[in-house]
Amino acid sequence: MTATDLVGRVLAGDPAAERELYDRHVDRVYRLSFRLTGDGELATDCTQETFIRVFGRLETFRGEAALSTWITSIAYSVIYNALRKVKRSRETEVDLEVVDQTAIRAPASRAEPDLKASLAREIDSLPDGYRTVFVMHDVEGYTHEEIATSLGIQAGTSKAQLSRARAKLRRALAAFAGEWVTR
Repeated sequence: MTATDLVGRVLAGDPAAERELYDRHVDRVYRLSFRLTGDGELATDCTQETFIRVFGRLETFRGEAALSTWITSIAYSVIYNALRKVKRSRETEVDLEVVDQTAIRAPASRAEPDLKASLAREIDSLPDGYRTVFVMHDVEGYTHEEIATSLGIQAGTSKAQLSRARAKLRRALAAFAGEWVTR
């Protein structure tokens, strides 16, 4: 049976055709997922998500490429999204030993006076471009497009300067990080 025939049968609601489509492609999708993630559990999750998307979007398959190529492109998308999510998650993880050694206080209803003074001092010490974009965006609420038009720069430059300003402030104010509890 050709891929086109198989897709037609699946779209017609034939459960045996659904199983056949899955069986034909599951091993390749899993191997690809495992090679890219290096994690069996994550590869299994990616394989499952891939087939959920395949069956959910099968009516969009136009047959311009091979069915296996179409499924592989969906798998790549799922895998890379999963890897990005894992990376973000790992970046925000904190070692439990570090947490145990840190005294944790509940957040105050208002910022500590020392924090306010330090924040104001650090904002003032930012390079002009960073400070301007930071204040316009995070304090005044301007969009990057409005900032770009106002300052005669590209929106991408505004975004980059804001990112760098925030990074500098995070590093400068790291001593205050123990004052908040993440819940």
